[in-house]
Amino acid sequence: MSLQQPLPATTALGRTSLLRAPQLLGDWLLWLEQRPHEKGRTTACIRRWGEPEATPLELTPAPINLRSRVHDYGGAPLTAALTEGTLQLVWVDDNDGCLWFQAWTGLDGNTPQALHALDSPQRLTAPRNSALGGGVIDPLRSRWLGVIEESGCDRLVSVALDQRDQTPDVVHQPADFAGYLALSADGAQLAWVEWQQPSMPWDCSQLVLARLTASGSIEACRGIAGAEPSQAQGISVFQPQWLPDGSLVVAEDSSGWWNLMRHPNADSMNIHWQRLWPMAKETAMPQWVFGMSTTAWDGEKLLAAVCDQGEWQLQRLGLDGSAERVEQPFNDLADLHASHGRAVAIASNSTTGHGLLELDLGSGTWRHTPAASAAMEVNAISVGQSLWFDGSGGQRTHAWYYPPVGGADASSPLLVKSHSGPSSMARRGLNLAIQFWTSRGWGVVDVNYGGSTGFGRTYRDRLQGGWGVVDVNDCAAAAKTLIATNRADPSRIAIEGGSAGGFTTLACLCFTDVFRAGACRYAVSDPSALATETHRFEARYLDGLIGRWPEERDLYEQRSPLGHADQIRCPVIFFQGLKDKVVLPQQTERMAEALRRNAIPVEVHTFPEEGHGFRDSAVQIAVLESTERFFRQHLNC
Repeated sequence: MSLQQPLPATTALGRTSLLRAPQLLGDWLLWLEQRPHEKGRTTACIRRWGEPEATPLELTPAPINLRSRVHDYGGAPLTAALTEGTLQLVWVDDNDGCLWFQAWTGLDGNTPQALHALDSPQRLTAPRNSALGGGVIDPLRSRWLGVIEESGCDRLVSVALDQRDQTPDVVHQPADFAGYLALSADGAQLAWVEWQQPSMPWDCSQLVLARLTASGSIEACRGIAGAEPSQAQGISVFQPQWLPDGSLVVAEDSSGWWNLMRHPNADSMNIHWQRLWPMAKETAMPQWVFGMSTTAWDGEKLLAAVCDQGEWQLQRLGLDGSAERVEQPFNDLADLHASHGRAVAIASNSTTGHGLLELDLGSGTWRHTPAASAAMEVNAISVGQSLWFDGSGGQRTHAWYYPPVGGADASSPLLVKSHSGPSSMARRGLNLAIQFWTSRGWGVVDVNYGGSTGFGRTYRDRLQGGWGVVDVNDCAAAAKTLIATNRADPSRIAIEGGSAGGFTTLACLCFTDVFRAGACRYAVSDPSALATETHRFEARYLDGLIGRWPEERDLYEQRSPLGHADQIRCPVIFFQGLKDKVVLPQQTERMAEALRRNAIPVEVHTFPEEGHGFRDSAVQIAVLESTERFFRQHLNC
């Protein structure tokens, strides 16, 4: 591809499956693929570890669609275990919301095609108005343990693997939310995370430990780390995991950073955590979905994905407190798993798209298998530059700046990206949607506004009480920094974002004079409506981001783009899924109508089969192409 040729939307989006949750099972590697060309259907694939050239076997072919809807964001729809040479799979099928089971043998063969199913898939649970997910297999008792969300509450439940169309047995009733189960190797102890409204799990959560009786019931349930909502300091815990010696490891952020700590004997009534690896770096991320993993036991040491100033690296951590960096070229890492000197993760960097990273920790060698073949020549890729600037309140704030191919000058259009969450982060890996813009002469700045992850708890807490102010000021300041350094044209500055990023986009258009056009995907336009209409998981999220509802209603009104729509003076394009349960379609309708009444150019594109986040490749491509056309029309780009 020449440097002058714009990257087509059909190449930037829609051709690459989203890989997730790789897992090592003996000599085998299993992972999930979310396929945009199949309308976002997710399936499970398997091949032998270290043989990327082998054709993988699809274990869950269409029409099976692996998807959990617990807390609506789901995660961890598939649970897999290798027991006495048999691969056991338990999954949630989005077609009926039920739990299904299938067992496979033939893992002593050399190719995926040697695997064969012992029986057809068996439905374990009867259809009901509930959501299941986030489970573990308990091989000692031949059951699945996981979370069910039903009738406005979470429960831990047990489902036998040898019964059909059963009702899950409740084994524990948390006060509010629960997830991230971890079962000890001997099956005698279970750990998990709980949190209660108004806290989100990354604000304040608790690590809970319980013993399992021979029959599988839970006893001696108690909190052993983290904090309860009533405590003065909020502490977040992340990803409990058991080591082979029976000790328990978890990440928590009481130091101001998500760092790992270990309890050598969690069954003891004397809780004494060892903080062996203190660092001003993060070993966790906000728990929006089940199944997130940043640490794993590799057979000798803990392998940890560590975020330092917005970039990820791998470190091996010894139980003596030692730490060493694992050399490999990828700085965007997720979904880490390890076993017996091997490791796998989803990895990318500035010039390589995301794919399966396989590491042999003994030899120090690695292989990376991208999810799709390279879409661009390396010399045509705009590599993100770390940009630090004075943001809201004069605080140092970070962004990744991607100059237009060929270089930036004072006439270059600029697209400001406000990420979702708002607790997420602007990641470092190759993003072809960004390259779509840079290949057309645009600069792009992806802002880690105050509240973003990857820079410690203090940075993350900047947004507490400040949503709609801190993020807005930071996005505006990033644009102004590039204008002041002659890298952007002040008359051609656009901003885009989805969900919480859509709120930031609209608030930037309302409360600053920097931007000349905006694009919003399933955007929060009325925080008051979000506080009263959204789903259970985020029902009290704004208590922390803005203020208690309804006691501090005036703050909601002050921050509301819908309430200040008359202050928007530039064109806006909206994209909305009609099955969205997080931001209801009425929000977008009301915001667009308010702008129309003010004679502001508006476009609204709705998608009947999409929810909160677009999964279908045709929809993703349409959104990108429509946004570019809209900006070109109104900004003369």
